[in-house]
Amino acid sequence: MDTRTSTITLRIERVRDALRAAGAHAALVPSADPHLSEYLPERWQGRQWLSGFTGSMGTLVVTLDRAAIFADSRYWTQAEVELAGTGIELVKIPTGAATHYIEWIVEQLQSGQALAVDGQVLGLALAQQLRTALTRRGLQLRSDVDVIQSAWDGRPALPGDAIYEHLPPQAVVPRADKLAGVRAAMARHGASHHFISTVDDIAWLLNLRGADVDYNPVFLAHVLMDAQQGLALFVGAGKVPAELQARLALDGVKLADYAQAASALAALPADAALLVDPRRVTLGLREAVPAGVKVIEAINPSTLAKSRKTSGEAAHVREAMAQDGAAMCEFYAWFEAAMARGERVTEITIDERLSAARAKRPGFKGLSFPTIAGFNANGAMPHYRATQESHAVIEGNGLLLIDSGAQYLGGTTDITRVWPIGQVSAAQKRDYTLVLKGTMNLSRAVFPRGTLSPMLDSLARGPLWEHGIDFGHGTGHGVGYFMNVHEGPQSISKAVAEPQMAMEPGMITSIEPGVYRPGQWGVRIENLVLNIELETPEKGQFGEMLAFETLTLCPIDTRCLDLALMRADEIAWLNGYHAQVRERLTPLVSGEALAWLQARTEAV
Repeated sequence: MDTRTSTITLRIERVRDALRAAGAHAALVPSADPHLSEYLPERWQGRQWLSGFTGSMGTLVVTLDRAAIFADSRYWTQAEVELAGTGIELVKIPTGAATHYIEWIVEQLQSGQALAVDGQVLGLALAQQLRTALTRRGLQLRSDVDVIQSAWDGRPALPGDAIYEHLPPQAVVPRADKLAGVRAAMARHGASHHFISTVDDIAWLLNLRGADVDYNPVFLAHVLMDAQQGLALFVGAGKVPAELQARLALDGVKLADYAQAASALAALPADAALLVDPRRVTLGLREAVPAGVKVIEAINPSTLAKSRKTSGEAAHVREAMAQDGAAMCEFYAWFEAAMARGERVTEITIDERLSAARAKRPGFKGLSFPTIAGFNANGAMPHYRATQESHAVIEGNGLLLIDSGAQYLGGTTDITRVWPIGQVSAAQKRDYTLVLKGTMNLSRAVFPRGTLSPMLDSLARGPLWEHGIDFGHGTGHGVGYFMNVHEGPQSISKAVAEPQMAMEPGMITSIEPGVYRPGQWGVRIENLVLNIELETPEKGQFGEMLAFETLTLCPIDTRCLDLALMRADEIAWLNGYHAQVRERLTPLVSGEALAWLQARTEAV
């Protein structure tokens, strides 16, 4: 008997016991915590604990006789392997934001039956959508039932890591200025109070950082601020050192117990006007607000503000990119030399050696996400991660995909490169070249300020579409400033365009088209870019135009290219990029790393 499989089966049965005890008929287990974070503290990894599916996104639904995981194409291969034998079905959905599980739920239940979900981790906007669909079919939503708590003996406690201050020179904008900016936005909305749950918004607003969530320098907290000088920071006891508490107090920040956030909302005066972001606050916290309080729903002002990096922050990001590029030169020089010597190199080795190279660089604070090193078929899984139990040795012929990034005091990095191992086939070169053409096509774009970011998506897909090829994930995500590697509001993807997705100067976004051939290989080439203002002769008549400055500094391997597929202007862009990479990184490397840099930036 597969011990893991039998364990999963027993856990699912415990959930069903909890459903019967509560008089409910299905349970929705989202990948979420009370802050609606992407990366979750262990305490809220209930979906993974229950199902065994380890993908970073996915939704589990358990009924009294069926169970299903809903996941998009980034995770299909992974999910099929991890769910095998558990009795849990995989339902394939087009994108991570798709809500096909709602339709599935209403089809499974009969009128009068109830769906249970923990309201403390259910987003308000999603709750509204879910309740509408359930009511239409005569079904009930029970947000007071936490089946995970009932089923999970030994559930992990809250993380207790200390909070620290993000200081100048990297913390360019003072805390008081950020608070003043948010209060000005509150005034425009007519709000007397503002509640924030998203941990990256809070860390940015208060110039604080933490270690409660793997790979993201954030901490678990809520904020309730008023329109004058008052701000309550709801955080775990003992997490803020006394000296830092004193500095926070100078800006009107007072500490309160993490568990008291709902009580503080319940105590709001009847004449209060509360600003909340329905996509960034949970149903449970929203339900704590007294019925008489006016609630204003709008995007958090901090979400918009932190997406636009200042010129000073952009300067620090450029330096962080250079240090990151230097680390990669050191690693790739070692890697190619080790392969030439016939040393045994695995996907695990790559993760360890690349992380060690980054750790030597000034300002390094940790990785920004788990390193993806996928050789051949493993590279066809966009969110693959090698483990000690299952990983590949780098040998023979094929393509090696490495997607990695780091957190520095002055910025967050995220880069994907693909390298040839042994002989590369014509089909692999074709895929590689088409992906690079997509990366270049979008990188060279010029567009009006305020363009909704999803409108740019087809520029990266066009060269692939011409050959009947597409990829299932988004083309680009926003990136934080020593913050979360995935940041909104902009998203270059097939998502429905919304006003808050407007492209503005200072935004940092990834460009990462790909091709994935299950069981064979994967290709993805990713750079981070900065929105910059472009001076044009027609500015007065047609408004401001934006362009992308490529921030990432690392060679793009030219041995995988099919030059017959490239135009002269594309070759010129690639040569120009490599000239910049060589110029910026040469002062930061020496010896074998310098020799590798020079060889890999030769013009084609």
